[in-house]
Amino acid sequence: MTDALAIHDWPLPYEERLAKRPSSAIDLVVIHCTELPDMRLAREYGERIVHAGTQTGNSGHYYIDRDGRTTRFVADTRVAHHTFQYNPRSIGIELVNLGRYPNWSDSRHQAFTEPYTRAQIEALLALLRRLRAEHANLHWIAGHDALDQRTEPASNDASIALRRRLDPGPMFPWDEVLATSGFARLHPD
Repeated sequence: MTDALAIHDWPLPYEERLAKRPSSAIDLVVIHCTELPDMRLAREYGERIVHAGTQTGNSGHYYIDRDGRTTRFVADTRVAHHTFQYNPRSIGIELVNLGRYPNWSDSRHQAFTEPYTRAQIEALLALLRRLRAEHANLHWIAGHDALDQRTEPASNDASIALRRRLDPGPMFPWDEVLATSGFARLHPD
């Protein structure tokens, strides 16, 4: 099957400082949502240097905008910083979506209200097919929320501990993605 998915390369300025890895090390895809209003802000976050030792930042590998446009910020064979403790083995895919923006840590605003678009889901499925064809050991998929369950105090009430990561959120169509992608969902202990 030939995918018509176009991937637009827009490497982050520090991409070459990210650790290299062989394709054989990749066995997991992590689905995120940006929790930002648009691709411009997602790019700004991706370009921020937050790791002083390596002069790199946090970012997924791929970003899928609401219209299905797919952009690669980091090559698959580089370790991007997107999921605590899972980066060396995974590819991060970010779907542009408001999530809880701009109140990520406010306990009164934890609901996800923006559905993912049909174009995003179709682009995601095409990207997953392509990645499976390119990486022989790629079999697992997980949401960011399943892998990073750390908590932090709510900004409006420090006595409330909130999960830091809830993405891709309750509106993500797990049943469809699992039924059509051939990936198995990873549920860590």
